[in-house]
Amino acid sequence: MNFRIPLSSPDIAEAEIDAVTAVLRTSQLSLGPELPAFERALAAYHSVTDAIAVSSGTAGLHLALVTLGIGEGDEVIIPSFAFVAVANAVLQVGATPVFAEIDPVTLNLDPAAVQQAITPRTRALLVVHTFGVPAQMDALQAVASRHGLAMIEDACEAIGAQFGDPGDLHRAGSFGDLAVFGFYPNKQLTTGEGGAVLARDPAHATRLRSLRNQGRQPSRDWLDHAEPGYNYRLSELACALGRVQLSRIGEMLALRRAAAERYDALLSETPGLELPPLTLARRVISWFVYVVRLPEHVDRSQVQAALARRGIASGRYFAPIHLQPAWRAHSSALAAALPATESIARRTLALPFFNRISFTQQEEVAAALQQAIESESSTSRASAVSQCF
Repeated sequence: MNFRIPLSSPDIAEAEIDAVTAVLRTSQLSLGPELPAFERALAAYHSVTDAIAVSSGTAGLHLALVTLGIGEGDEVIIPSFAFVAVANAVLQVGATPVFAEIDPVTLNLDPAAVQQAITPRTRALLVVHTFGVPAQMDALQAVASRHGLAMIEDACEAIGAQFGDPGDLHRAGSFGDLAVFGFYPNKQLTTGEGGAVLARDPAHATRLRSLRNQGRQPSRDWLDHAEPGYNYRLSELACALGRVQLSRIGEMLALRRAAAERYDALLSETPGLELPPLTLARRVISWFVYVVRLPEHVDRSQVQAALARRGIASGRYFAPIHLQPAWRAHSSALAAALPATESIARRTLALPFFNRISFTQQEEVAAALQQAIESESSTSRASAVSQCF
């Protein structure tokens, strides 16, 4: 369905178009100079040694797990309130995902719940910076260190986010053994399809580069393969797009922050509606999406239908992984006890949110949402009254 006001929209400027066009005028569309240029820029931005560009964030998660040697018989602690790729990647390497509860404010893994979920089989934590809000990295790092666990950051939604004390802030993606980013068109920075893995250990970086390119090593012939690998390369076109997008990341994050502030002002007086916090202690948020929580008595599907009738897109961010049709019969899902995740997920609704969303568009979204909530509230009140007679 086409919406007048979409849920997301990429911000592509003439500089990006020029960079991609320049690649098309060359004879090298893969593994050319744009790849290392983009990787160097990503690594420098995050103050890490290496960045390895890959074909998607999902591919990055898979390669991170393979590189750290996680496989059959291992457990990886993850949130269920996340995109399904987090669990799928763990399953793809033969390991078992263990779902842990989230913090009700940040919507990230609760360090206390992670501690409780650890068993002798636990090998790693896969920490998602949900919606661009950094997880509590100091506490999670302490848990990982105490139990000798690897840590992978899923920063696919969080480029530019920061965590730490004033004067000692560090960007999401610079804490874990490996960190993964995704650059799908709905992200703050896009390469179309694409992603990257950040590495602080040069040995990890070398293996990641080999694995993404069918197990080849730079010192060997193109048809020599050191180990079984994958075709997870990112094209020169995508790297050129990403390189220029990254040069504008400060501007783009500021636009998104301003859009979040406008929604906050427009919606703050809506009865029963919970808004995402604009500020959180020790965190700089990178605004990926704008997700509200509807009042308990309001039917989300009816609200979405009302918005759709007015040409306004919305999204269920996130449907818990352990309740998904593909996962609910899995032993990991059957063992999950996640009341906070389930309660919060039933009420979340993502509103249209992108760099260039206008104030007029946001006013229309806010008015339509408020009317839909009031209509649903009136229906609920009428139903409650009728049941009394």
